[in-house]
Amino acid sequence: MPLDPARICGLPSASPPPYIAALMTVAASPNEPSFPHRHLLGIEGLSPSEITLLLDISETYVEQNRQADKTRSILHGRTLINLFFETSTRTRTSFELAGKRLGADVINMSVATSSIKKGETLIDTAMTLNAMHPDVLAVRHPDSGAVSLLSEKVTGAVINAGDGSHEHPTQALLDALTIRRRRGRLAGLLVTICGDVLHSRVARSNIHLLNTMGARVRVVAPPTLLPPAIERMGVEVFYDMRAGLTDCDIVMMLRVQTERMQGNFIPSVREYFHFYGLDYDKLGAAKEDALIMHPGPMNRGVEIDSEVADDYGRSVIYEQVEMGVAVRMACLEVLTRNLGDPV
Repeated sequence: MPLDPARICGLPSASPPPYIAALMTVAASPNEPSFPHRHLLGIEGLSPSEITLLLDISETYVEQNRQADKTRSILHGRTLINLFFETSTRTRTSFELAGKRLGADVINMSVATSSIKKGETLIDTAMTLNAMHPDVLAVRHPDSGAVSLLSEKVTGAVINAGDGSHEHPTQALLDALTIRRRRGRLAGLLVTICGDVLHSRVARSNIHLLNTMGARVRVVAPPTLLPPAIERMGVEVFYDMRAGLTDCDIVMMLRVQTERMQGNFIPSVREYFHFYGLDYDKLGAAKEDALIMHPGPMNRGVEIDSEVADDYGRSVIYEQVEMGVAVRMACLEVLTRNLGDPV
């Protein structure tokens, strides 16, 4: 079925904005869905055109979110459940805003108040929620693969809001949108990802996305915070921060995830910051206009110096947060297209 360009923003069909019409002319095909996936479980496996589609639709929502009237009704009658087995104020709020701005009914569930605490299994929880006919589940879970397992038991769409150290696809998409708006492209850029790569689902999703879109990726970390054979993901590996940052376009810092560490991965916070914390001295090796990114929450004085984090001429950390709402709106939009009419 041809897509209605105006419906993307909940506007009257008679007067779609030109940029929406142009976008959907490219995206829609009469014979195949523009985004054929039932769920969004990861970036791995998405094609360049599918990633581009999500970023292009996200662009329209950035503009919508900057208007006084931020709400549309294209998800009226739909239900979004945010099912978070890990605490996350930022991501859960972003999904909640995205759903409400598109007119969906949004329910937030925390593991602290769920039946999981009473001994219910993940599958039982999935089947119970499925009986209530939600259209979309946004799920965060501490174990890699748990979200994929849950997606096999429900009839609606599932968005991976972060599973263990596996993937965090919407974070990679919002990072890509931030870069593309600032640099106009992803292909050909040199992106250096620094810090706790071992425990980072953000790093994995970004590596998949950036490689797919033609960027060149480096990782910088102490050997204890790098996964075995990380080179197989198509990245260059550096153990020296200045060498890894040399001439890069983007510096993407990662949080040190001490809550996932059992043992001594770093000698001390002070020594870690000395060798791997981003300060102006190390940043001097990057290009003069290199952008500074961080998925948050930041550990100031651990992986990043406060002056660098708050350098609003180069730091786009809060812009990333803004892009997050738009990206999640785009994901909700494309996934609910394939569900049929609300029941």
